[in-house]
Amino acid sequence: MKKIYHLSTCDTCKRILKELEPLNGVDLQDIKVENITQEQLEKMEELAGSYEALFSKRAKLYRQEGLHEKTLSEADYKEWILKHYTFLKRPVVIIGNEIFIGNSKKTVEAAKAALHS
Repeated sequence: MKKIYHLSTCDTCKRILKELEPLNGVDLQDIKVENITQEQLEKMEELAGSYEALFSKRAKLYRQEGLHEKTLSEADYKEWILKHYTFLKRPVVIIGNEIFIGNSKKTVEAAKAALHS
């Protein structure tokens, strides 16, 4: 399975998708248009090792909701990601049993190498 969860309105996601081209055989899911299902999120967590690894603390809502002042549990991270797409650290690239989360240069390079190997 090759899948990328992204946000089509995000300039960083657009840049990374362009960097990862060609995307032959890759299923792209715009998380704003097609919400992440609980099953999809659980699969991501299984590969990532935790919901916290998938959670974006850079989201504007993180501060607006006062989450930066709370101690969140794994169940909280899961609930917030399912509640609003902005809390998923993007993009999430899944290639087989490997997962690449976020937009760091190192992560993007590793995803590109795995995608085109």
